[in-house]
Amino acid sequence: MSERITLDELESYLWNSAVLLRTHIDAGAYKQYIFPLMFFKRICDVYDEECAQILEEYDGDKEALEWEENHRFVVPKGAHWKDVREVPENVGKAIVDAFRTIENANREKLQGVFGDGAWTNKNRLPDPLLKNLIEHFSTKTLSIENCPEDELGQGYEYLIKKFADDSGHTAQEFYTNRTVVHLMTEMLQPQSGESIYDPTCGSAGMLISAIAYLKDQGKEWRNVHLYGQEINALTSAIGRMNLFLHGVKDFEIVNDDTLKNPAFIENGQLKTFDLVLANPPYSIKQWDRDAFASDKYGRNFLGTPPQGRADYAFFQHILKSLDPTTGRCAILYPHGVLFRKEEKDMREKLIKSDLLECVIGLGPNLFFNATMEACIAICRTNKRPERRGHILFINAVNEVTRKNGQSYLEDYHIRKIADTYREYQSIDNFATLVKIPDIEQNNYSLNIPLYFHDISGTTTTEMIEVNESIELWNESRAYLRTSCEELQALLAELAGEENG
Repeated sequence: MSERITLDELESYLWNSAVLLRTHIDAGAYKQYIFPLMFFKRICDVYDEECAQILEEYDGDKEALEWEENHRFVVPKGAHWKDVREVPENVGKAIVDAFRTIENANREKLQGVFGDGAWTNKNRLPDPLLKNLIEHFSTKTLSIENCPEDELGQGYEYLIKKFADDSGHTAQEFYTNRTVVHLMTEMLQPQSGESIYDPTCGSAGMLISAIAYLKDQGKEWRNVHLYGQEINALTSAIGRMNLFLHGVKDFEIVNDDTLKNPAFIENGQLKTFDLVLANPPYSIKQWDRDAFASDKYGRNFLGTPPQGRADYAFFQHILKSLDPTTGRCAILYPHGVLFRKEEKDMREKLIKSDLLECVIGLGPNLFFNATMEACIAICRTNKRPERRGHILFINAVNEVTRKNGQSYLEDYHIRKIADTYREYQSIDNFATLVKIPDIEQNNYSLNIPLYFHDISGTTTTEMIEVNESIELWNESRAYLRTSCEELQALLAELAGEENG
């Protein structure tokens, strides 16, 4: 007998599915199996729910069950959850066959959405384990009536966070601190009918935050057009599933390299958007700098970044993707982009362009599993007249709460920062409005302590030098850690292939 599932029950149900995989696969690979299986179950349960509604509406006419327009997704015969559940052996093959059959039947919507997990590797996923997983998921019915889209979406977000906590730094490619995302959305204030873009969208959390903002405001959200690009194939699939599970239909997520092959092109130029939210990967070293130096889309209008730091390549891509009239963006970065000497010329051109509207310095530990402080850069293609020639600096480094090893922004932090940005005025020791010529006097550095009176007894120069040293050390440490984890993952994958 099906019944409404509470959020606590849903979270426990989802996490316990991952617990079944412990000792069998690495925690970093949970998402590769749990998300597709959960999505498969949801599709089938909603399909069954629709069938019951169709039979009631059409007085038992079974022909109406075959009309595609009556279903969100088509589930062909033999590819239903129930079919896979009845398979006695070679369960992994049955799962893969069902996935591919459903993808092919819904090619425009679902092509590649289930990923390419090693379901048929019986050393890693033996039949008894897969049977236990399927039986666990079968204990609840994930219909719309039992589990509305917003609630299932919350459960999905919970699972993303749990996987991030459980697997460590490797989760950074698809998890950004959600409270910071809410702050970015609050400051940009999405509107009905707008186009919203994330060029490094991960699991689509920023796009979903924009939709959540509109829902909270009681505004129409179904006419918003969402666009995203993500280089990691599995993560892009997770993003698509995430949007579907939140009830979003009008979106396009592309799996490709944003710097090398930008996905959204119109008339030979980059497509432009009303709003861009982004947390680009910081300081990546493996990217095609030579191609960017002669970029055919003109994304090097500020200059060509150094090989060891692609941050300003993403920055320029985002700026070129803004609508000339309505375009605005919020980009989350480590503080290094504000002051590094090797990017000084690009930063100077950025400041002189008068696109940069606000710089917000946030506290430490808001990046997943990294101690460095974060900053948000807000740019706007059409600043209000009274804001032109100025940049607002907000020193919100103390607006953070740390509890149970987690750092996050509380609602009052978000309100305080967002209200300060909207008021666009100086506030003692919290916000300062600076004219561009004054920034020129500081050699076009955006280092936040330069623009606040020192109250600690340390000279401003000493504070800046310490901040720069710590920031650069943190970036080097994070890069080394990521490189080691990528090497470990590659060695584990090679070992798995040999065992398989």
